[in-house]
Amino acid sequence: MSGCFIDTHCHFDFPPFCGDEVASIQRAADAGVGKIIVPATESANFSRVLALAEQFPPLFAALGLHPIVIEHHADHCLDQLQQILDQRPHKVVAVGEIGLDLYRDDPQFARQEYLLEAQLKLAKRYCLPVILHSRRTHDTLAMHLKRQNLPRTGVVHGFSGSLQQAGRFVQLGYKIGVGGTITYPRASKTRDVMARLPLDALLLETDAPDMPLNGFQGQPNRPEQAVRVFEVLCELRPEPEDVIADALYRNTTTLFHL
Repeated sequence: MSGCFIDTHCHFDFPPFCGDEVASIQRAADAGVGKIIVPATESANFSRVLALAEQFPPLFAALGLHPIVIEHHADHCLDQLQQILDQRPHKVVAVGEIGLDLYRDDPQFARQEYLLEAQLKLAKRYCLPVILHSRRTHDTLAMHLKRQNLPRTGVVHGFSGSLQQAGRFVQLGYKIGVGGTITYPRASKTRDVMARLPLDALLLETDAPDMPLNGFQGQPNRPEQAVRVFEVLCELRPEPEDVIADALYRNTTTLFHL
């Protein structure tokens, strides 16, 4: 199954990958991860993410303004995003990472919602899927997604909500990202959700270098760990491994037009 896995969420523009791109891509490929989607988090990173995708065939870019660094997003950042999307770079496969986050002490939530709405409208205009961040905001995010009704939908990344909340996203046509959380036995709620969702709703992701897997705490996460996430997913689900692998690959290539 060499090369059949796709890491749909890896911050490859961050350390430890900076300056080690060739070796890191080869390490992922040796493990079976043949393609990697790199979502930007702020406008200052757009050119770097675009350049990586242009230089390395296995890498694909997503451009967006992440809610966790809300203070970095002046209004001109939206203009910058629109100007790039208007050029339709062929390696840009999504708008992301965008979304909502109530984890911070001062989340500036009204501003988050404004930026989310603006970016959803851009995704709709340019017919691109979205890569979504949601922390303590699943119900509000679902409301925004329902209202915008994107033609290409997207994926809710790093999902840790309930089966009912996941089901609402799936009903709206969105995929759910399966990451390293399921490798922790104590994460029983998330493991149960990933075991019970329809197989055609799932994508693989690492969020590298963040979200290290069980047994790798304290180490930077890496895209090749998507294979370990897959192995644990196979332990949780009833379908044969090859059926799960084929579905994950098909779900991803269809959503992102890879």
